[in-house]
Amino acid sequence: MHARAVVAAAVDGVTGELFQSRLTPSYDHIGSWLAGLPGPVAVAYEAGPTGFGLYRHLSAAGIRCEVVAPSKLQKPAGDRVKTDAKDALHLARLLRLDEITAVAIPSIDQEAARDLVRAREDARGDLMRARHRLSKLLLRYGIVYYGGKAWTAKHDAWLRHDALDQLAVAGGRSIRLTFDNDYDALLTTLARRDRLDAQIEQMAAESEFTPLVHRLGCLRGIGTLTAVALAVEVGDWHRFTGRSIGSFVGLVPTEHSSGQTRAQGSITKTGNGHARRLLVEAAWHHRSPYRPSRAMHQRWALAPAAARVRGDEGNRRLHQRWVKFIDRKKRHQVATTAIARELAGWCWSLAILDDM
Repeated sequence: MHARAVVAAAVDGVTGELFQSRLTPSYDHIGSWLAGLPGPVAVAYEAGPTGFGLYRHLSAAGIRCEVVAPSKLQKPAGDRVKTDAKDALHLARLLRLDEITAVAIPSIDQEAARDLVRAREDARGDLMRARHRLSKLLLRYGIVYYGGKAWTAKHDAWLRHDALDQLAVAGGRSIRLTFDNDYDALLTTLARRDRLDAQIEQMAAESEFTPLVHRLGCLRGIGTLTAVALAVEVGDWHRFTGRSIGSFVGLVPTEHSSGQTRAQGSITKTGNGHARRLLVEAAWHHRSPYRPSRAMHQRWALAPAAARVRGDEGNRRLHQRWVKFIDRKKRHQVATTAIARELAGWCWSLAILDDM
């Protein structure tokens, strides 16, 4: 599947006859080609930037369609020739053997919510880059802020007055124009991120994700934005277990074992990178002594009693694990990853709490 072309291949399950064609991305064109094949017909295509529109169109027409996870496709190790035609035929054969791993298809509303959360993630990255550009511009002229934590109201006042005056003396009018451009980009991106935050907060309060967000919020480090992001990125939590959810977010170690030898390495970093980053950040919150804050009590007030009890149990368990890692002098990166992996399991248990 490409933006302007589709390469199709089909195998007759009875005669073994091969059908191949190059189509346009039009759903009607694809549907008419499928209608000309000896039925019944099943379709598979790789997940990619073209989204799930074709899946929804074919499903509505009563045609079985699977969207395949590209990273799970079985491919011969010795195959060094890759073309669209070969890939299409390979997909058809795997579908015929039922040897494909399909991705979970979100509803239209779920996909829209996920796009909103990912837009906020993009804004976060843009804001970080804008801050780096501005701070490195000042650093090249020897201007450094020593007044405390950066990117606060006090730091912003310093940027607009003291830093700007020093920069004008060091570089003249031209560097002032550069500073104004970078500072304007910073403010614009910050305003965009804040607007997205407000929209996500509103969605968290009035959407199908609201009960799940309230339950996930019973864990330390998982505020509204993090809970919404985990809810929309994971989607159907019932696909996993407490053990397999860690694999989905790439927090399990790689392994190369054979015979009596078992060798494990760094984490796989496969699956959903956004959810993995959120879990790792949340894991740091469990390092400090566990004393439920006012904000935590406010989040608990929105959740069912069973979720509050489960969340409190998870918070105590995760802090105890941090204490043990510190006593064993484990590197912080290793400890954080282990805590994040277990935190994913606690999130799963809260997500399916209504079914337990």
